[in-house]
Amino acid sequence: MSYFRKNVEDAEGYTPGEQPTDPTVVKLNTNENPYPPSPRVMEAIARITPEQLRRYPHPLANAFRDQAGAVFGVKRDMIICGNGMDDILNMTVRAFSGPEAALVYPAPTYTLYAVLGSIQASLVKEVPWGPDYSLPLESLVAARGRVTYLANPNAPTGTLVPYDEVARLAGRLDGVLCIDEAYVDFSDRDCMGLARTQPNVLVMRTLSKGYSLAGLRFGFAVGDANLIAGLMKVKDSYNADAIAVAAATAAIADREYYQQTRRKVIVERERLARALTDLGLPPLPSQSNFLFARCTRPTAVELYESLKARQILVRYFNSPGIADRLRITVGTPGQNDALLAALKELVR
Repeated sequence: MSYFRKNVEDAEGYTPGEQPTDPTVVKLNTNENPYPPSPRVMEAIARITPEQLRRYPHPLANAFRDQAGAVFGVKRDMIICGNGMDDILNMTVRAFSGPEAALVYPAPTYTLYAVLGSIQASLVKEVPWGPDYSLPLESLVAARGRVTYLANPNAPTGTLVPYDEVARLAGRLDGVLCIDEAYVDFSDRDCMGLARTQPNVLVMRTLSKGYSLAGLRFGFAVGDANLIAGLMKVKDSYNADAIAVAAATAAIADREYYQQTRRKVIVERERLARALTDLGLPPLPSQSNFLFARCTRPTAVELYESLKARQILVRYFNSPGIADRLRITVGTPGQNDALLAALKELVR
């Protein structure tokens, strides 16, 4: 006998990337930033008092909302915060979709969209990407989503849809367009301007990637004040803790450190892309902090297993259309050198 709703009983659930406990493992499988967070983050955490832990945090995380508003040129009431961007995603699924309200996205993409939709018993519609991962605009519009998700840059491909095309999509949708910009910190263009001007656009961000705070769990979204007010109704009461709010506020305020870190990742991404191509493992053009490399001989799964045996973790997706590729996080120069040395032996 099952005590769960049928859609929950039938759901597969989300499979996170492997998290090894051995610190010597070269971990290039979950797209963490290889560099530490801003020193201001550690200073902010050190200033946390026992009284801040005794009390509930501010329910709306206003300290962060004010700082982020100054960075992105929006008012406080256009920002909502959460326990990682996955928390924001959960809010949007609860608020916008359901059994008769379609949840739409181009696939392949972040698999959590489908998982959250299945839990909510949403009407999930997957639309295949166009050639070379171009935006399937007409198909997305025809799907008539109450909410449409667009990871941009996309995961796991790292590809980017140009701003003008995203703007055209937003203008033709009847429902909400949620733009997942988890990896936009490593891109040369973002869609924050649409969040400031379009009433049906929500731009979602995380501090896990560009700000090196994956272990902290903090995300936020920017959109029209009416969208944000509606999402406030479905969020958990105190969904961002006091330590996370203080650390995230310090991180987003330190623009100089942020720019230094992102530049280092981008430089290594381009070096790693050239080296993988020379090895016969060409990646897709990436605007993220990872590369999606095509593998033939050995196959992707063979390389994944061989690298794992050498204490190097990358990500393999046994899914239609992408089973011939490995997703490789851009690490430090030393981590990338270790990966390339192993690959030179394996593809020889």
